[in-house]
Amino acid sequence: MKIAFLTIGKTINKHLVELQNDYQDRLKHYIPFDYISIPELKNNKNLTETEQKEKEADLLLKMFEPTDEIILLDENGKQYSSVDFSEFVSKKIMGNQKRMVFVVGGPYGFSQRVYSRANGLISLSKMTFSHQMVRIIFAEQLYRAFTIMRGEPYHHQ
Repeated sequence: MKIAFLTIGKTINKHLVELQNDYQDRLKHYIPFDYISIPELKNNKNLTETEQKEKEADLLLKMFEPTDEIILLDENGKQYSSVDFSEFVSKKIMGNQKRMVFVVGGPYGFSQRVYSRANGLISLSKMTFSHQMVRIIFAEQLYRAFTIMRGEPYHHQ
């Protein structure tokens, strides 16, 4: 299985980019991992929230393969402890999917078309984080999940 992390927009702060790259590089020791960033919409100030979500949906849905397991990072998703998230990922890896895609939407979330395509929703916290911070937090938690699976001394209970 491969894991992809799909986001809209890019991280601008160079320090955050370095952290994100560090965890992404660490992940590649465990599993094939791709980070895919879709450019933000141009002239989005002229769009309503619904129009922006629909245009982003067009871009996101093009990136999905029919066999992909799509997991949206969404404030209404299921929350996991790090150990439970590790078990979740482990079970998915044992499945028949070729690729699991974790997705961060735009500033207004996802359109109903994207929700309809998704296989699950995960929330990283009840708190709201900037999209740039979510990328680092998720990459770190995914890395942590693999170290837990392998019994490595990164995670402490």
